[in-house]
Amino acid sequence: MVSALRVRLPDLGERMAQRIRSDVDAYKDESLISFDSLRHSCTANADLILNQLGRSGAQDAGPARETGRLRAEQGVPLADTLHAYRIGFELLWTEVLAEARTHSEVTDAQLVSHSAEIWALFGCYAEAVAAAYRETTAELTSRRQARRSALVEALFTGVIADRTLWEAARELGLPDRGPYVVAVAAADAPGEEPLAGTEAALHQAQVHFTWRLLPDQQIGLAALPTATVENTCLRILRRAGARVGVSPRFHSLRDTPQALRFARLALAGLPGTGPGVARFDDNPLAMVVAAAPAEAAHLVEAVLKPLLDLPAAERARLLETLEHWYAAAGSAADTARSLFVHPNTVRYRLRRIEQLAGRSLSDPRAVADIGAALLAVRRADASSSDVNR
Repeated sequence: MVSALRVRLPDLGERMAQRIRSDVDAYKDESLISFDSLRHSCTANADLILNQLGRSGAQDAGPARETGRLRAEQGVPLADTLHAYRIGFELLWTEVLAEARTHSEVTDAQLVSHSAEIWALFGCYAEAVAAAYRETTAELTSRRQARRSALVEALFTGVIADRTLWEAARELGLPDRGPYVVAVAAADAPGEEPLAGTEAALHQAQVHFTWRLLPDQQIGLAALPTATVENTCLRILRRAGARVGVSPRFHSLRDTPQALRFARLALAGLPGTGPGVARFDDNPLAMVVAAAPAEAAHLVEAVLKPLLDLPAAERARLLETLEHWYAAAGSAADTARSLFVHPNTVRYRLRRIEQLAGRSLSDPRAVADIGAALLAVRRADASSSDVNR
């Protein structure tokens, strides 16, 4: 009986393939699985089962594992793969029964035995299919993650050819044109993910992004085609409870390395030690001051040293006035209102600052120098406070 079935293997494999293609959705797509490939797989597995009937000893699961591996590589869902496998077994059992009817010497007891064998083989081979499928899926996922990681690294370091930028964008799920931003989040410990959970929230909000985890930071590249998407992205980053710096928007992936530097400057300029999101464009001067602490210290020495040498109370009063004056865009009246003093008091204090600094606050260059020095002083004060806390 088995010999007769094996003679008809090519036809049997053909009919199995046709049935599977008809009944299982994933197998209907010729671009996913060619009919020739499916027919070959059906024939090989049917041959394997027929050879195993009536034999004892270890079962050869090689063809079953090959089927699992191929379907994983082709992207066929595991459920559809196992469904197709069951269809093949059912058709084969139907053929065994039909052939048995032509052989009077085949007893009912033998048919019961063959039935038990076939469905035991189904269980064994289905397990082999599933195991190989999962192993291959894990390997493919690892390869994809490694490639994505390499592509992200290439974007952030700039070691990627212009002609492959669009390929990298496509593989990373990004549009090939911006605007984009780079975000950098500080990690509290090596390997810790400071933006845990943010990936799912961004994906749900349909923000296209890609991340890379470094020992001390998590860096990300996001596409922000509209102001609404940008606001959504920033809102999600703020909810993460991490310290995050965000670059200015840029339009070409070639500019990703520079944007990464701007994002790190923004992170360095974020005041205090608690969570928050600092955008470079919100206060670029503060970002630059934070990025160059040695130079900033020299600037303070050159511009504000006489003021800083004053007694603590007068020093604090003048610095506070200066800070409010900058916040009021140079309006003495608005500064006075925010400090609850008379405008003439503000003007007196500003003249005192001009005398000490040897610079006029009516000179734009002096205003820039003193403003940068003030930012450096406040940052130094905050750092000193953090150390002593």
